Amino acid sequence: MIDFRSVFFLTGVLLSGLAVIMFIPFFVELAFYSTDTWTSFLVSIFICGFFGSVLALSSRPQGKIVLEMREAFLMTALSWVVLSLFAGLPFYNSNLKFGFINAWFESVSSLTTTGATIIKDLDKIPRSLLLWRALLQWLGGTGIVVMAMTIFPTLRIGGMQLFRSEFSDRSEKILPRVSQIVSGILIVYTLLTAVCGVLLYWAGMPVFDAVCHAMATVSTGGLSTQNASIGFYDNPIIEMIIMVFMVMGGTTLILYVRLWNGDTKALRHDSQLRVYLGILLVASGIVTLYHWLGGRVDFLSSLRHGFFSTISIATTTGFVTEDYGRWGTFYPVFFFMLGLIGGCTGSTTGGIKIFRFQVLFALTRSHLLQLRRPHGVYVPLYQDYKISDAIAFSVFTFITLYCFCLVIVALALSSFGLDFITSLSGAAACISNVGPGLGEIIGPHTSFYKLADGPKILMMAGMILGRLELLTILVLFVPSFWRD
Repeated sequence: MIDFRSVFFLTGVLLSGLAVIMFIPFFVELAFYSTDTWTSFLVSIFICGFFGSVLALSSRPQGKIVLEMREAFLMTALSWVVLSLFAGLPFYNSNLKFGFINAWFESVSSLTTTGATIIKDLDKIPRSLLLWRALLQWLGGTGIVVMAMTIFPTLRIGGMQLFRSEFSDRSEKILPRVSQIVSGILIVYTLLTAVCGVLLYWAGMPVFDAVCHAMATVSTGGLSTQNASIGFYDNPIIEMIIMVFMVMGGTTLILYVRLWNGDTKALRHDSQLRVYLGILLVASGIVTLYHWLGGRVDFLSSLRHGFFSTISIATTTGFVTEDYGRWGTFYPVFFFMLGLIGGCTGSTTGGIKIFRFQVLFALTRSHLLQLRRPHGVYVPLYQDYKISDAIAFSVFTFITLYCFCLVIVALALSSFGLDFITSLSGAAACISNVGPGLGEIIGPHTSFYKLADGPKILMMAGMILGRLELLTILVLFVPSFWRD
């Protein structure tokens, strides 16, 4: 029998924690700005804190909390949905008349670090709400990293059990307990954010913008405080700083923990990191050369915007300096594929993740060699680990479901009258947590405000589905999951 009390108790604790975090934008608005948005935060704090406290106190289990596999699945899915609902309260309670669906869309997009927005004019939005969006991105980024390193491997989601053996063998030598691994990740994540913010301020960003963009960059969320995103600043130094930290945010954060603890070989020997950096370099070079040889701009401008746009999409961040949708037909297709690939596992990025493509390539190579020499023995490996049949099946299942969900969401969006480009790119942008799509409605320099409520709800479902690696949500729809 599922232990609902433990699930509800932990959800209540998380809601109470969310209420406490709301005090940050509340006090910022009260202290530095003259709008009355602080009242929306005060009401939201009360509602969130009340329901969180009631849920936690009424469901407190007897003895130690131990989550079995089913409780872990349910807890993971329920917490993201519930937290997204309550995180939208400051938007809904404000005087800007967001509406329930729009407020929920903004909170889901922020918490899943997707970076899509329904706000068409950020200049009219109170600073406290912009700060709240940045905080939600930052919390969502660190939340998914912790889950990817602790929960997903245990639940055997999409081949993530491969990292359970890897990190149990290696990480115990530097950090003997899982709680210490989580603490190490949080410390590194916070330090990266702080350094990024300081550098952005040094490069010329105002303090408020530097703080918000630092959180949006390291979390690869991509929600800016300006309508023109990073293009507003027109500053190559700012763009270089953001590029560096987008790349770092797309890297497995546990590698930085190992490096911090003296394991200098971790970065050099990680095959996923090498492939990740190689893809970024080659893809950026292709975009730069194609843009330059097209005769539209000079080489330095092509290099600047080509590298920034490629890294932003490949890391599923979504920042823009120019509307690449107007560059030509090649770039949307190329960026579409990059967004599907995503970054490294254990990072804040979305997408399928590079390690799954490495597993797929190793299995394909082994199979082709076996066809060539039927009596030979070819063992597929990933970082010197044998890829078991269970892991292979898990990866194949994940990629198949990913493509299936992409098609289903795109078809569902088209049923609302959206064109092919908008439907397909919108489905991919949400499930891969990239943010901007293609076309006039959801392109790089537009927001999602023109969409009806139906497509917005579908996209929210896609964001949560992609953020939680599909299987965490889909397993709840299997009838046997609920039977003892």
